[in-house]
Amino acid sequence: MDYDVVVAGAGPVGLLLACELRLGGARVLVLEREADTPPAKFGSMGARAVNAPSVHALHLRGLLPAVEKAAIMWIGAIPEIPEPTTGERPEIFVGHFAGIDIRADRLRPPGPGEEFLGAGVISQGDLEAVFGDRASALGAEVRRGVALTGLDTDADGIIVRTGRGDVRTAWLVGADGGRSTVRGLAGFDFPGVDPVFTGRQAIVDLDDPGKLTAGGWQPGENGSYTLGGWADGDGPLRVHTVEYDAPPSDRDAPVTAEEMQASLRRVSGTDVRVTRVHVGTRYADTTRQATTYRRGRVLLCGDAAHVHSPAGGQGMNLGIGDAINLGWKLALVARGAAPDPLLDTYTAERHPIGAWVQRWSMAQTALSTARGPRADALREVMSDLLDTPDGATHVVSMIGGNWQRYDLPGSHPLIGRRVPVLPLDDGTTLSGHFRDGRAVLLDAGTGAAATAEAWCDRVTVVTARPTAYPDQPMAALVRPDGHVAWVALGETDGVGLRAALTAWLGAPA
Repeated sequence: MDYDVVVAGAGPVGLLLACELRLGGARVLVLEREADTPPAKFGSMGARAVNAPSVHALHLRGLLPAVEKAAIMWIGAIPEIPEPTTGERPEIFVGHFAGIDIRADRLRPPGPGEEFLGAGVISQGDLEAVFGDRASALGAEVRRGVALTGLDTDADGIIVRTGRGDVRTAWLVGADGGRSTVRGLAGFDFPGVDPVFTGRQAIVDLDDPGKLTAGGWQPGENGSYTLGGWADGDGPLRVHTVEYDAPPSDRDAPVTAEEMQASLRRVSGTDVRVTRVHVGTRYADTTRQATTYRRGRVLLCGDAAHVHSPAGGQGMNLGIGDAINLGWKLALVARGAAPDPLLDTYTAERHPIGAWVQRWSMAQTALSTARGPRADALREVMSDLLDTPDGATHVVSMIGGNWQRYDLPGSHPLIGRRVPVLPLDDGTTLSGHFRDGRAVLLDAGTGAAATAEAWCDRVTVVTARPTAYPDQPMAALVRPDGHVAWVALGETDGVGLRAALTAWLGAPA
């Protein structure tokens, strides 16, 4: 076998998955059909929002500082609203629902355990650079300009066909985007609905930008647009249009200055002139989801498993969640440490979250594209709701992913949730012990560590006590992806802990 896992696609999802697989000890090859890496900032359609579960995952792996440094804009928890010197407080927006802006000063402050309510916005090129550097440092092999063209599966593995020779692997993951070659070749069902609008994004030069309104979404007769610059205030401008018409016949054709200008004029009602397109792309709101994310030895991750409108900035975050959920499981199975059925939990845990995101995405499309007095009335009602603390906080929290958890066995309310920061009396935090991609067992005076000794190659044992509960004996098993799998207060249930360790990490060594 040449590799344990071949990953098709070197976008953010494929590269992060490669990092996770290498942390788990799997031999990984990433194949990317494009020969060149995308240039950061202007080279990709930036503005990729990073939601709460993604921030949490990046924090666990120690990647958050690098992402934060590269971010176009980093919001933190909730933006601080400066006190006005004269007049009214300035309006600062934290997002939108179907183009209806949500004001920052309408949000309630985050409560305990909601430390990751905020998010950042980063260009895809910058994020790929961060993940690519980490994947290389961990020993993942990345081959660019190598397209996957076919696959043959047998009982022992897969022969991956490429234009530069065949590769034999035990497992194959398609992280190759919404028009995934892997998904088609492996025969995954991909039901859903067809698009109703066309979106265009581009980095452009304008000779008269003052004719357009910068900031949030600006409505027009048959669509809307946004106009923005970059944090350094220099260089070209980023424009984004959405038109409620049929999708383009050729999505891969170059986006020209003439096309972008015509679209901007249609939605803005101005005679603005685009003099140059540095880079541009088109998209549609096609909404489809694979019925399962696994067929035998082939799995899907990211947009290969689910596509939808980008409203709410959910797509990349879904993919990051997929990679963090799948990577450690697939590495354990590929190494022979855990049985094959562990991989079935990937679809069981990730598919419902993808379905929820698609429903919210389609709801925004329905509200955005509807026209007439009834639609206007509905938008007014939604605007009123989003201008209240309850409405604004609920929508931002839901789109931000704070609700996400997994339905895992056990009755304790923390089970299935993301591990909290939880300061410990040795100066560390519980969430700071996950950088090597292993599971973590917190044993604060219960003796649980003795039970976990047989899994010492897969579990990091932490015996420091939580500073908030210095006298409370407690133990918790947290999976490598940072989700709590088992909790005991007081006397340890050795039988329950052994069952949890076996279920998630395989039999003891």
